[in-house]
Formats: sequence, structure tokens, C-alpha cells
Amino acid sequence: MAPTPSQMPARPLPAWPKDALRIAFGLIWAIDAALKWLPGFRSGYMSLLMSEAQGQPSWLRPWFNFWITLQHPRADLFIYLSATIETLIAAALLLGFARKLTYISAAVFSVIVWATAERFGGPYASGSTDIGTAIIYALVFMGLLALVAYAGPARYSLDYWLERRVSWWWRLAEVGRPRPLGPTSVGDVAAVTARAAMGAPTTGSPS
Repeated sequence: MAPTPSQMPARPLPAWPKDALRIAFGLIWAIDAALKWLPGFRSGYMSLLMSEAQGQPSWLRPWFNFWITLQHPRADLFIYLSATIETLIAAALLLGFARKLTYISAAVFSVIVWATAERFGGPYASGSTDIGTAIIYALVFMGLLALVAYAGPARYSLDYWLERRVSWWWRLAEVGRPRPLGPTSVGDVAAVTARAAMGAPTTGSPS
């Protein structure tokens, strides 16, 4: 008797695509961070911020004036702070370190960049052609966070190693406490699911 669709073996899901997406995004941030350490960024930082404030509608001028007043006397601090934050984000993405904390913090940072250096994308100004890239970065980080909630621990990450050695590390890495599993890969989980559907015992590691 042919098995019904519910009894068909589940197709193993590879664990690497979600990690590949994170690492690819980390490479983009690494390039962006490297550019922030170049002299050109430091020399033009305040002039860029001040030029972005020009031509803003009256209801947004206090916002931009606040950031200019805050940063102008201590521009070097904010320049190096921005470069350092982007470098840390790139490293955390590449290594898979504290993924939940990284994604949330990086999304907030991206929104701040979008609301200051990118002037909210300027869709309210004539001649505007897009809404800015930083807000898209923030959405990508939220997508990665949703992927953490859906897919669980990332096998190819530093978090995967730390969660097995530091009892509380999952709070920084996962969305919700991960359930302890006997199988050690997504493919193994799929195999156990398939065996359960066929009525076979599920104890022990699948062969």
C-alpha cells in the first residue's frame, strides 16, 4: 500500500542558507565599516550632516538642529563611535554572536542613521528618488530576527557553541528559549519527524 502524503518522508532542510544570509549581510557591513575608517569620511562628516539639514521643512528643523548642536563640538567622538559601531555589527554578523541582541541593536542604529544622515530618505522633498538605504537595513535586521524565531539556533555561529557552555546565553541569541533536542542538525530533526509519521520509534539519533 502506497504511503499517503502525510506519511511521506520529510525532505531534510539544510541548515546553512540562513547562516549564509547572515554572513553575506555581515560582509556588506564590513565593507561599509571599512569605509567609515577612511579619512574621507572623517573630513566630510559634519559638512554632510549640515548639508542634509538644509532645505528641510520647518517641522523637521528642530530635529536636525538638535543633532548638529549635539555633535558639532565633539564631531571626532561621533565619527569614531559610528565607525566602531558598524565594525562591531559586521563582526557580530560574521561570527553569529549574540544574534538577537545584535539584530535589535543594529536595527535601532540603522533607523537613527536613516533619521539623521539620510534625513528620513527625504520623500517629502522635490527631486527625491528613494527613501534611503538605512531603513532597508533595519528591515533586513528585523527579517533576520524573525528567522531566528522561526528557525531556532544557528549551527554555523558562535552562539551555537556558547549556548552549550553558558546557561543564560540563549537570552542574547534566541527569540524564546530553544527546546533541547537530541538531533544535532536540521536534517536530523527532519528525519525524526519522518520516522514519527511512518510510526517508527523516534528515540536515539536517526541512522
